[in-house]
Amino acid sequence: MAWTIARRDLSARFKGLRLLLVCLFLGVAAIAAIGTLTSSIETELTSRGREILGGDIELRAWQRSPDAEQLAALDKLGTVSQGLRLQAIARVGDTSAPVALKAVDDRWPLYGKLELTDGRRVGAPPEGQVWIAKASAARLGIAPGDTVAIGTRTLEVGGVIAQDPEQLSEGFALGDLAITGIDLPAEAGLTLPGSMYRSATRVRFSDPARSPEAALDAFAKRFGEDQFETRTRDGASPSTARFVERMGQFLILVGLAALVIAGIGIGGGVSSYLEARRTSIATFKVLGATSRDIARIYLLQIGAAALTGSLAGLLAGVAVTPLLADALGELLPVNSGLTVSPAALATAAGYGLLVALVFAAPPLVRARSFPAMALMRARVAPLTAGWRALLLPVGLGLAAIVALALVNAAQPMVTLGFLAGAALMLGLLALVGLAIRRLAARLPRPRDPVLRAGLANLHRPGAQTGALVTALGFGLSAFVLIAAVETSLDANIRSTLPDRAPDLFVLDVPRDSAGEFDRIVERTAPGSVVKIVPNLRGRIIAYGPRDAMTRVADLDELPEGAWALRGERGLTYSSGVPEGSTVTSGKWWSELYRGEPLVSLDEKFADAVGLKVGDYVTVSLLGVERTARIAALRRIDWDTMGFNFVLVFSPNTLADAPHNLAATIELPEGTSVDGLLPRLVRALPSSSVIETGSLLRDARALLDKMAVAILAAASVAVLAGLAVLMGAIAAARASRTYDNVILRVLGASRRQLLVLQLVEYGVLALVLALIALAAGSAMGWAVMTQLFELAWLPDWPRVLLVLATGLVLVLAFALGGSLPLLRARPARALREL
Repeated sequence: MAWTIARRDLSARFKGLRLLLVCLFLGVAAIAAIGTLTSSIETELTSRGREILGGDIELRAWQRSPDAEQLAALDKLGTVSQGLRLQAIARVGDTSAPVALKAVDDRWPLYGKLELTDGRRVGAPPEGQVWIAKASAARLGIAPGDTVAIGTRTLEVGGVIAQDPEQLSEGFALGDLAITGIDLPAEAGLTLPGSMYRSATRVRFSDPARSPEAALDAFAKRFGEDQFETRTRDGASPSTARFVERMGQFLILVGLAALVIAGIGIGGGVSSYLEARRTSIATFKVLGATSRDIARIYLLQIGAAALTGSLAGLLAGVAVTPLLADALGELLPVNSGLTVSPAALATAAGYGLLVALVFAAPPLVRARSFPAMALMRARVAPLTAGWRALLLPVGLGLAAIVALALVNAAQPMVTLGFLAGAALMLGLLALVGLAIRRLAARLPRPRDPVLRAGLANLHRPGAQTGALVTALGFGLSAFVLIAAVETSLDANIRSTLPDRAPDLFVLDVPRDSAGEFDRIVERTAPGSVVKIVPNLRGRIIAYGPRDAMTRVADLDELPEGAWALRGERGLTYSSGVPEGSTVTSGKWWSELYRGEPLVSLDEKFADAVGLKVGDYVTVSLLGVERTARIAALRRIDWDTMGFNFVLVFSPNTLADAPHNLAATIELPEGTSVDGLLPRLVRALPSSSVIETGSLLRDARALLDKMAVAILAAASVAVLAGLAVLMGAIAAARASRTYDNVILRVLGASRRQLLVLQLVEYGVLALVLALIALAAGSAMGWAVMTQLFELAWLPDWPRVLLVLATGLVLVLAFALGGSLPLLRARPARALREL
């Protein structure tokens, strides 16, 4: 019987419940798309782990390869493939292009195949040939069969690379990929003592069931845990995995925010829907319907609408995933086809239905609990349900939402903090709504009747002040949040990739060629600013007080902000304080210092790991451990793309190690690199000369695309906010029809009614703007600093402009919602009411 009545009363177009449909559609679609995309990426990373890494395990080291004994131990595990990675320059006449050179042996790749543009699937190139990337081929104007010089060797282009299965595991490089045989770097003079190259040794297990972690542990026990950087097939691309995890977490939070905002709309929409059926509910009760019957009838209607909105959201989420995959295909391993993740879709549907339950419960309980006469008098004596009646549905729903969010959270504390913040925001807005009502009731009555009526609308019986405050507060906070995150992301991109940078970077300048390097620059581009520094690579393996040093390998998790402990880093030495650095603690060594090895650290890194002046740092350099005492901490200006080293040693600590130099060149204003670049490339064939302009443009374009993608996803919260704003204003309009009709009968003009609306919404919007600015900024700070671990750099003028735009939209919606009231015919409206 309940379903029969519910079905007859429910419009096929869900009239009255459309706000519920729209809000659930937006929130569920966002979470479904995010969850499906994240699941697809994680599945690809897991299923293609061996192919992405190029083996079951990998060992990396700078400027050295495993020795014979180490290779023999690896041979016992399975098939071993050795390779080298280094920066180089490809040249055709006077045209050059930086390349990320991958030198591989005949066993490469251990898993998968390299794909060329002509359709061939290949391994290592034949002797005397090179596989080259499309971008490099286009820049150099070459095609298969042409020749290209790398170092001191001339090679034939054997093919153009279409797809490298190991691209995600290789990491960032200053140039496009080029693949040669393993002997080429040495033959071309690119691996002389001191040259910057990295070995990559991979193993394909003879027993596929062997544990990669156990194999690496046994290797470390035998040869030492600090000899190599290691990776396994289960963590083939840790940087990609971290990015996907954090981005997925952020986008899930965005989806939850959209659902929280949508929940407010659901509550308002259901209240408005049930208000329109108040007399029907009262009639049912008069005819003998029990409270349970009323609950069943309208729960079925709301459930049908919620299920329809959620299913539509699931379909939209699945449909939009291929579009997201195409957009991110160059950055992440994602299947570009239609992907369905049952777990992600179930999670999205669960969120949607639980949010619908929590926010629809209060108006349903009110309709269920009150007798018929109370429902008839609800316009002048508003219904209020006791909080005990809401404990079970709301409490269980909230507990389920929290549990579901924490189970799926990559960073549970961040998720818990977000949910706590949302609950706090709801509570704060409820208190603000109550305070506005009480304050408006106690204010002196203005003489102007329109102003007096506008203030009265804030506290009169049946006033929608509480619902409007909640909807406007969350909607405006979403505007501030998105604006703050967008401007902060933009500022981080600009600070990471400054507008001004050296025109050229030169790597692997031999120490005995420094004079020739200076002469070439001075003759070709007089007035250029040249900076040359020693350039080495090493890894921090221990730090702390001399008698209680902490081994990095023993850490379960790196301290927050201690990124310099991850892998090998650039090292240098200097007799003076480097340009762009300021000593903040301790004392720099003298130019002729010859005592105990000393080092200076970046103060932020030192603070992250708890180091101070007088403590010690041990680095592994070419497999040899060197320990230095911290003599000074310094503040580094990271806003320049010069040489900024976290660790700078005293010369006597590192000068005896094999190494080359690195240089930057800043050309005089108006001078082109076209004359200098080919001369340096010809004179120093073993060096890598890199033009920064194109790299900066490409990197900035890539980061801009990522920022746009993030904000496009985050805009779902804004769309939900707009829907809720419109729904709240529509609900308030419906409840105000009677009042406006009475005012029209008493002689109020249309202009007076419009001014009345502006007074009411203007007061609310101005009060809530301040709250939204504080709340949105706090949430933006948490997203940028705690989730993305980036600096908090919002552009406040732009944030305020977005907030002002939100206020204008609120007033525009209010005026737009008032127009039907002005056209209402009093006689007809009074008969309907």
